Amino acid sequence: MLRWLMGGGREPQGLSEKSSMQSLGEEQIQNPYTELLVLKGHHDIVRFLVQIDDCRFASAGDDGVVFLWNAQTGEKLFELHGHTHKITAIAAFPSSGACEEKNHLILTASADRTVIVWDCNSGREVQKVSCFHSTVKCLTVLQRLDVWLSGGSDLCVWNRKLDLLCKTSHITDADLTFVTGSHVGELIVWDALNWISQVCDCNTWDPSFHTVTQQEIKLSQNQHEVSIQHLTSDAECVFAAVGKGIYVYNLQMKRVIACQRTAHDSIVLHIARLPNRQLVSCSDDGSVRIWELREKQQLPAEPVPTGFLNMWGFGRANKQVSQTAKKMQESTTTYSLELIGDLIGHSSAVQMFLYFSELGLVTCSADHLIILWKDGERESRLRSLTLFQKLEQNDDLQLRF
Repeated sequence: MLRWLMGGGREPQGLSEKSSMQSLGEEQIQNPYTELLVLKGHHDIVRFLVQIDDCRFASAGDDGVVFLWNAQTGEKLFELHGHTHKITAIAAFPSSGACEEKNHLILTASADRTVIVWDCNSGREVQKVSCFHSTVKCLTVLQRLDVWLSGGSDLCVWNRKLDLLCKTSHITDADLTFVTGSHVGELIVWDALNWISQVCDCNTWDPSFHTVTQQEIKLSQNQHEVSIQHLTSDAECVFAAVGKGIYVYNLQMKRVIACQRTAHDSIVLHIARLPNRQLVSCSDDGSVRIWELREKQQLPAEPVPTGFLNMWGFGRANKQVSQTAKKMQESTTTYSLELIGDLIGHSSAVQMFLYFSELGLVTCSADHLIILWKDGERESRLRSLTLFQKLEQNDDLQLRF
């Protein structure tokens, strides 16, 4: 999957595009986010957002402070102080399925070499872990196992009570290699310097699976053009932020079906899938963009030669011809990523965002701000409804004859 994204393989059909960046005019009919709320509180780069539940989220960054917000109103709920250096990772730790009481927790790691567990309902510090020898740069929660992992110079596994379950050190020169795995049991260790696979190991349960010798993939001189900043996926596709562009890889077709090589003026830092085949991306250039994956009109399949057998009416030949024509018809299906919205509000790099469905979209930036983008039509209806309810309560809506 990542082999083509890294620059290898042939160019997919239907992906020829202009190198210049796309732009929308002042009219953005398909962009619902026409209202915004600016949330102030941080005094340094806001790097992280994490969703707590359906209407709450937390923000953190280089000022070392964690804020809890209401995504519907933009209200600041809590201001959490406990770290002495910048926040390096954050993760939500919801209650396990067995718990009747919903005890929402968040974990925050800092350059002060500590991890703090916070209670989202009270805003209080539950516990602090200070046994790390280096900065924890990654936090991951495995909710089904009710454990969480911290990654730095060591990889540690913890339970909800903060008991250390296991610990392992990284391999020497780990920064020069990375590993990818697939659903068919294929494990590849890659050399990050020249992008050559060092080891390829496969499960032997499937005798039909044969290891394919990996070949060196030539890259451009500019590493940012092939740098994968973020990946997300759904049941059908994997969406990758590669350099300044966005690539859509279809899992069933096993190929890239659409891309925008210059989706932003600078590198794309974060992407996410929205309903109705839409995507949101944010960039180092300070922009937030909405895209729609559209299926282009199929090109007519070329006529298949009838051949000698079909001339005499043999059914098998007819079947083969029809199957060949069907395959050719399917292969001509092309897709495109169309820009439908351009959200301009931040003055510096947009680090990431959260999607809250009807409540809107939340973005954070190096400009120290958090912006809550709202659906203008929906907010207008809600304000009108609230006004009518107040008038009705005051008997101002009674008809007078």
